[in-house]
Amino acid sequence: MISRFFLSAAVIVATGCAGAKYHRDQVSGDRESALTVGQVQREIRIGMSSAEVAATLGSPNIVTTDDERREQWVYDKISTEKAYSSDSGGILTLIFGSGSVNDNGGGGGLFPSYQGGSGAASSTQKTLTVIIKFDHSHRVRDFAYHSSTF
Repeated sequence: MISRFFLSAAVIVATGCAGAKYHRDQVSGDRESALTVGQVQREIRIGMSSAEVAATLGSPNIVTTDDERREQWVYDKISTEKAYSSDSGGILTLIFGSGSVNDNGGGGGLFPSYQGGSGAASSTQKTLTVIIKFDHSHRVRDFAYHSSTF
């Protein structure tokens, strides 16, 4: 009588996956010093001195004067955020077996594995333009802003 003894083992290997938001959060820099609409709305007021504006928003990108020689400061900011996320996964199955020499069977083997992957990319651009108009005393007489995201 031929006796058989089978020993089987399965090993499943799967890699974890993370979404695009996780990866974006990992590469995003410190946003504390970034100029925002909220910062302009909260902190810029009519009557502020140009020194107070500079302390609050930093140096402007452009300084011009109007026909009455009053200064106008322009803050023009553009940012681009790109995120890419990819996931891969797979299953690997190993089967080990043994048998007698007389039954021409047995042996062990590695069966084909499954592997797959997916990915996604996103790109977002943001613009913020702030225009601050000063009077002859270098105090804010008016300000405006425009923000867009696409």
